[in-house]
Amino acid sequence: MDEVIKIVNDIKAGNIKPIYFLMGEEPYYIDKLSDYIEENVLSEDERGFNQTVMYGRDVTVDDIVSTAKRYPMMAERQVVIVKEAQDLTKTIDKLESYAENPMLSTVLVLCYKYKTLDKRKKVTKNIAKSGVIFESKKLYENQVGDWIKRVLSGKKYTIEPKASAMLVEFLGTDLSKINNELEKLQIILPKGSMITAKDIEENIGFSKDFNVFELRKAIGERNQLKAYTIAENFANNPKENPMVVTTSLVFGFFVQLLKYHGLKDKNPTNVSKVLGVNPFFLKEYDVAIRNYPMRKVSQIVAALRDIDVKSKGVGANALSNADLLKEMLYHIFN
Repeated sequence: MDEVIKIVNDIKAGNIKPIYFLMGEEPYYIDKLSDYIEENVLSEDERGFNQTVMYGRDVTVDDIVSTAKRYPMMAERQVVIVKEAQDLTKTIDKLESYAENPMLSTVLVLCYKYKTLDKRKKVTKNIAKSGVIFESKKLYENQVGDWIKRVLSGKKYTIEPKASAMLVEFLGTDLSKINNELEKLQIILPKGSMITAKDIEENIGFSKDFNVFELRKAIGERNQLKAYTIAENFANNPKENPMVVTTSLVFGFFVQLLKYHGLKDKNPTNVSKVLGVNPFFLKEYDVAIRNYPMRKVSQIVAALRDIDVKSKGVGANALSNADLLKEMLYHIFN
């Protein structure tokens, strides 16, 4: 995030580079930087003649270079944005000669998502010399909570730990999805508000009683009645609770328990870091490792692998979601 701020501040200060190569596994910041350049480098009047948006699947590197070599019309510079540039992976090296001597009146932006350039290649070195190479790395799950707090802080909001953990649990590390949900909440809640777990449940569609949090908690506590009740609700609402997602989350929970059992240092800070678990949920894990000895956890992990395969339709065409959920819980509790 600090690197993003620096790039934006440089552009604001007029220190604009001829090439911005935005690459990496996390598309959120690639989109944010590309959007910022698209909306701010040229004035509204200049964009009509001097801003071009291209898509990697529709053009060649030669097309891009040809466009980049044009002179701007009645403006100091032109902006050329290439979205989905990863579709040009096989020929991206052809950018090498242009990067060595780019047009200073052109701002060429390449959005190279989910991939990175080989730093040893000449094309990479040439771009780095004349422009900016930004790598947007995927955040680890235990880093997303801090990211949420920073984003909200900049918009005058705060969030309670449980609410933050719920977003990460349900949406994973996809920053774009999380940001979309946060923006929905900012429409509803006034500035200065603290976003609570109740806000998440009421406005983002997570059921208060029937969600993976409650299923995991019930399993950890060996509360069979509650677990089977939630499973029945999941079976009746398969679109909201896909079987593949449920088995994946439960499998991940028991893999974490296996790691927990194997830890020598069970200090909460270390446990949270190794398991990638928000400290808010550690009490649930403490309960679960008392209820499930290491040998039992190993057996459950093996059984869940089989359930996961079946949930994807391999060798279990006759089994419904309800049957698979019952089979999963049977292996866990027996």
